[in-house]
Amino acid sequence: MTDRQIAILSAIIEQYAEIAAPVGSVTLAKLFNVSSATIRSEMAKLEELGFITQPHTSAGRIPTDQGYRFYVNLLTQKDDEPGLPDRSARAIEARVSTHGTRADRAIRSAVDSLVDLTQNLGLATIGDELYLSGMGNLFSQPEFMSGIHAQNVARLLDNLEPWLREAAPNEPLNVFIGSENPIGKASGATLIISKFRSPYSDNSYIGVLGPTRQSYARVMRLVRQTGAMLEGVL
Repeated sequence: MTDRQIAILSAIIEQYAEIAAPVGSVTLAKLFNVSSATIRSEMAKLEELGFITQPHTSAGRIPTDQGYRFYVNLLTQKDDEPGLPDRSARAIEARVSTHGTRADRAIRSAVDSLVDLTQNLGLATIGDELYLSGMGNLFSQPEFMSGIHAQNVARLLDNLEPWLREAAPNEPLNVFIGSENPIGKASGATLIISKFRSPYSDNSYIGVLGPTRQSYARVMRLVRQTGAMLEGVL
């Protein structure tokens, strides 16, 4: 992968997250100030690598799960340290800190804040229960409006709580993209969760579930910072 190919893949992922439509060479040519032919050549190489694909109804390209994984790994390498909370994370902390004496309310408040900020479904483990918020956000996404996709996501949600209890993902931030999901492989959904210590368990989780078409840099940072913040507050 050349630096330009990485930049083009990143641009396709970020543009697709915004517009929910395949990204064409003309758009990218303007962005990179090169010819459309140059962009098409680079896109062909990215397609050969399995990082992007061309929907049959469009001349544009969309990322594959493999492309998203490459991109997320890049983000993870750049963000080994959590860093200072951004404005959104500070807003969550201000909202959560009012419930500092009630762990369950603090966690629910953090989830509800993530729902508002990411427009995804938010989730957290509170003791032996899985708290879910923002179901309407999830099923209003264009990816999940057809019956079969909605059913696949519903199956994932049905099995999420027992899977979290059994698998206990051990990283501070865990990202399961599309077919990587150990449950709901056909859901076309991405699960981004942060592990944190709470009065209920050393393996408590908070995060979001949404389409693979995500603003990964922002959502990953927000989920990671929220998990760290909750651990500090609780």
